[in-house]
Amino acid sequence: MTRILFLCTGNSCRSQMAEGWARALKSDVIEAYSAGIETHGLNAEAVKVMAEAGVDISRHRSKHIDEVKHIAFDWVITVCDAAIETCPVFPGKVKRYHTGFEDPPKAAKGAKTEEEALGHYRRVRDQIKAFVEMLPDALES
Repeated sequence: MTRILFLCTGNSCRSQMAEGWARALKSDVIEAYSAGIETHGLNAEAVKVMAEAGVDISRHRSKHIDEVKHIAFDWVITVCDAAIETCPVFPGKVKRYHTGFEDPPKAAKGAKTEEEALGHYRRVRDQIKAFVEMLPDALES
């Protein structure tokens, strides 16, 4: 079982989606966690678009990196540029991987309608799903 931490700035959206997808699609090979450099609370729109795709993350909560530092991760995957720049040092033989995804709340700021705003969340949700589907194999290449 590969133990993966998805790390983002606030653990509110992208890292939560990644954890949700990993648990839904890869629980036989991945033990998934998510955390943030800060905690911004769980993003309601992220919960909504994940539910549309059949993945319930409504019981997740925004966690600070300090809450999971004791876990012996195999991989820390940063899913936003700010997280890779401020990613703390982990003990042991943890490997790092970076894949940046656009920030849905930031992308949705200029949206004229809720549906247009949710489109940004759906696009990133689907990009994260495609990435998670390649795990853990994509990490070793």
